[in-house]
Amino acid sequence: MKLKFTSAFACILLVSGIHRALGADVLTVAVFDFESSDEAVRGLGPKVATLVNANLSAEPQIITVERAELEKVLSEQELGLSGTVNPESAAKVGNLTGAKVLVTGRVFPVENNLVLVAKIIGTETSRVYGEVVNGKPGADITDLSAELAKKIAADVTQKGDTLVAKVESRDERIAKLKKALEGKKLPVVSVKISERHYGPHIIDPAAQTELSVILQQCGFTLADDNSTNKPAIEISGEAFSAYGMQKGNLISCKSRIEIKARDLATGNILVVDRQTSVGVDIAEQTAAKTALENAADTLAERLIPKLGK
Repeated sequence: MKLKFTSAFACILLVSGIHRALGADVLTVAVFDFESSDEAVRGLGPKVATLVNANLSAEPQIITVERAELEKVLSEQELGLSGTVNPESAAKVGNLTGAKVLVTGRVFPVENNLVLVAKIIGTETSRVYGEVVNGKPGADITDLSAELAKKIAADVTQKGDTLVAKVESRDERIAKLKKALEGKKLPVVSVKISERHYGPHIIDPAAQTELSVILQQCGFTLADDNSTNKPAIEISGEAFSAYGMQKGNLISCKSRIEIKARDLATGNILVVDRQTSVGVDIAEQTAAKTALENAADTLAERLIPKLGK
């Protein structure tokens, strides 16, 4: 049996996971309605946004959040497609939509010209860029929107490193953990995390394996029931993964891990924590494992520094 998610929520999982799977060069973009309050252009804002979104979706380095799904997500939070986007709210809206970049703007007349202004906001950095196109009387709104989309796409692809927070490599994360453990005694650790996938049966403990690998790379000695070394700290917990949705050949799964670390000599619980994440692949089993690995990877950054004595 598959655990069901709403289509809007599942779309967020897929969009977020695609960005992880394909790398930082591919950015997810959500296009909000453009403001068009002037009487001469009333009603043009949503049309411009739809046209800009359609043109951006054809760019190979950009993944757009479907506007229908975007509206569902925002309506659940009592937010509309317009009037919600500014640098202060960008992080929240980005979390809700799964987008790394938000695009909104305004359509208004200036004398005899039609002006389209776009505001491009990074949800992780709050960096803002602007683009403008002008149309002469009788200009086709389709052509103007296409011209604006090209400028937006150029900003997103060429300035992506300022719109999105820098993603640390695995080696960089391990190095940071090792530095946090410098001068500390590293106890023998055991890891036991049970897992379940709501869907086709998947063997092997992905979360337990990922966390164990990181612990070893940081210098910890691992122990299990067959080891001669007895563990000083036991990390135990539960994890599950579930099917999110499929779009084309890509399948998205979401995972959650809950763990606690216990000092076996005293019985004291040292750490209690939890983490959710997503994974994307062409196979559900691999997507589920990737989601669990991603969650364990994030969890390790908070957990491991607390294990050294």
